[in-house]
Amino acid sequence: MMAVTSSCKEGTKIAMDNGKYVRYTPEQVEALERLYHECPKPSSMRRQQLIRECPILSNIEPKQIKVWFQNRRCREKQRKEASRLQAVNRKLTAMNKLLMEENDRLQKQVSQLVYENSYFRQQTQNTTLATTDTSCESVVTSGQHHLTPQHPPRDASPAGLLSIAEETLTEFLSKATGTAVEWVQMPGMKPGPDSIGIVAISHGRSGVAARACGLVGLDPTRVAEILKDRPSWYRDCRAVDVINVLSTGNGGTIELLYMQLYAPTTLAPARDFWLLRYTSVMEDGSLVVCERSLNNTQNGPSMPPAANFVRAELLPSGYLIRPCEGGGSIIHIVDHMDLEPWSVPEVLRPLYESSTLLAQKTTMAALRHLRQISQEISQPNVTGWGRRPAALRALSQKLNKGFNEAVNGFADEGWSMLESDGVDDVTLLVNSSPSKMMGINLSYGNGFPSMGNAILCAKASMLLQNVPPAILLRFLREHRSEWADSGIDAYSAAAVKAGPCGLPVARGGSFGGQVILPLAHTIEHEEFMEVIKLENMGHYREDMIMPGDIFLLQLCSGVDENAVGTCAELTFAPIDASFSDDAPIIPSGFRIIPLDSGMDASSPNRTLDLASTLEVGAAGNRSTGDNSGRNGSTKSVMTIAFQFVYEIHLQENVATMARQYVRSIIASVQRVALALSPSNFGSHAGFRTPPGTPEAQTLARWICQSYRCYLGVELLEYEGSESILKTLWHHTDAVLCCSLKALPVFTFANQAGLDMLETTLVALQDISLEKIFDDNGRKALFAEFPQVMQQGFMCVQGGICLSSMGRPISYERAVAWKVVNDEENAHCICFMFVNWSFV
Repeated sequence: MMAVTSSCKEGTKIAMDNGKYVRYTPEQVEALERLYHECPKPSSMRRQQLIRECPILSNIEPKQIKVWFQNRRCREKQRKEASRLQAVNRKLTAMNKLLMEENDRLQKQVSQLVYENSYFRQQTQNTTLATTDTSCESVVTSGQHHLTPQHPPRDASPAGLLSIAEETLTEFLSKATGTAVEWVQMPGMKPGPDSIGIVAISHGRSGVAARACGLVGLDPTRVAEILKDRPSWYRDCRAVDVINVLSTGNGGTIELLYMQLYAPTTLAPARDFWLLRYTSVMEDGSLVVCERSLNNTQNGPSMPPAANFVRAELLPSGYLIRPCEGGGSIIHIVDHMDLEPWSVPEVLRPLYESSTLLAQKTTMAALRHLRQISQEISQPNVTGWGRRPAALRALSQKLNKGFNEAVNGFADEGWSMLESDGVDDVTLLVNSSPSKMMGINLSYGNGFPSMGNAILCAKASMLLQNVPPAILLRFLREHRSEWADSGIDAYSAAAVKAGPCGLPVARGGSFGGQVILPLAHTIEHEEFMEVIKLENMGHYREDMIMPGDIFLLQLCSGVDENAVGTCAELTFAPIDASFSDDAPIIPSGFRIIPLDSGMDASSPNRTLDLASTLEVGAAGNRSTGDNSGRNGSTKSVMTIAFQFVYEIHLQENVATMARQYVRSIIASVQRVALALSPSNFGSHAGFRTPPGTPEAQTLARWICQSYRCYLGVELLEYEGSESILKTLWHHTDAVLCCSLKALPVFTFANQAGLDMLETTLVALQDISLEKIFDDNGRKALFAEFPQVMQQGFMCVQGGICLSSMGRPISYERAVAWKVVNDEENAHCICFMFVNWSFV
């Protein structure tokens, strides 16, 4: 009889009862290894079968085979863990090197600041001691100091360009590793082994600037190749054209580039750049790619201004890429721009003056993209719907580019503007260029056109106050029925060819009339892609594709409330059920950009759950006052763009429909934003209340106190550490409050109440009390209603009521009681439906 050994080191030994070890022959080990790769954890029956099928193992007992497989799995686990720890150690070593370099740079910066402080103190003392009146001279001198110096044009001949390139390299390195810029740590970013890197933004510097240092698992040449392809990772980059290429004597390369950036909103023009890019290898083997604008040159190529673009300036920026011991690269990224904020409305200037936003959209985006590529190479797994990560990444880029094109509507892509209907809130553009219509085939016959030959885009921008972009975007994603029109969804779905019926689909989460089928998360979970199966067409089955099903490919990003200055986006496009790679993508969606960011990020525990977001506690009443610190962003701009494929002769009808639809979406967003605004209801992110309504915590206390007063028992059983509101919110019975009006409407409900009514907190106040009862129920209710006001409560035997969707609900009994405030005045009527269920 064999004894199971606890050692995982001896894979070729088996332990006997007498304590001696017997070695397997090499042939037996080879056979076992081959079987292990086929089945690492065979069952008892499978082990016996192995012995029968492999004669070389016939003299080994099944228990010995079991021990060998146990030890083999243990060694495999140890090997993987050792490999993981080695990778972590390499990363920590590289991060330690980065931190030491950063510490040296900070020490130099401190020394420089001490010197400058001493110098300015001496200058101040000299100014104070001066007795001569030089006010007029000071005014003139001061005015001259702020005038922009008129530098003579730089020579753009090959020799002149090389001089500019070397100068750019020096300035870039002084920013990347020196003290040319006073860098401060990016708010909310903490360096560590699991962080994206060390991220900093400029302080007191002209323009906007950001710097990042990080480790990526790619060699320097591959890193440089990826970063040079800016449109592949910088979502705001429309195009980069290489105009000319020159080789330098030191083995470097000078490129002249013309780059265009999309405008993030309909309220501002796009940007373009005329650039020099210099690529060279330093003496220590580091690879450097640096860039700067060529805005004032002569004797060489130039790029005239382009219509509908504002020429911006890229100050010396670039990438320092050093090989890392053990593989991979250490990379320093510097982005420094002057985006000409004077050219946009004043309310939008923070978008063009924020180094934090630059870091989020450009600098950190580059690091994330590199890490994602590295991960795809090391783990080439197939993800949702049989797509590899690279294919899903290409789809997300396609979605983003299509949405940016719709927002900007460039004439060179075939877009032209339609005349306004007298109200300028929604802009309409049409595009019938062949390249735009390629692959669009309408094959539905349910009253929709069978062929489309043009695209209409309806777009608008709006200012939002005191609503966190991440929370608003999450609501729009999870509650599509609050703003979307099912008929419009069906119309848009007709733009793609119908797929096969009866195909199985992966199960996903269900939100507000839709099933969400996750596809993939990108690195750091900064964005995720999913397929939305809408439930409002055909004979719905969650696990099958049925006739009339509508599918949307959806991309969501910026839902992290703790990320400072993050742009939140939700873009989607109807797709064919077959989900082919060449399917047309006509995206629509929302983009919410914070205009001012607080240094304090929102609580990581904040969700749309009422109970977890309505805590007042020791902090006191926060329903009024300044919310900018708590909520991260007090002001943001939302851009909406929806695209529709249509036949050209139906343009007028489609234009009218599109205007009305986008205006209805704007109204819905404004209503939702008002409901989600923390200033309306303490720190609550999901409940709309009329003026004079108390804090949620106070309302919960009134409900419980009144129940105890009139019925003589406690409504809730809760621990001292649990808030009354949280316990009430999670109560298993449906608790609903309605107003004291001639036609009572619901003003509050706990989670069970919302589930029973099949509604949301936003739509709750649109439901009146009488709507949930039939005629007999309404008569009985209003006959007993005076009893509640006189006696304070009433009990009703079990019966039937209706949800907001018209579904019948049975309940065992119902209790109604008068809720009084601290002044003992009637505030509302509260109902509790016990043991309810759908019939």
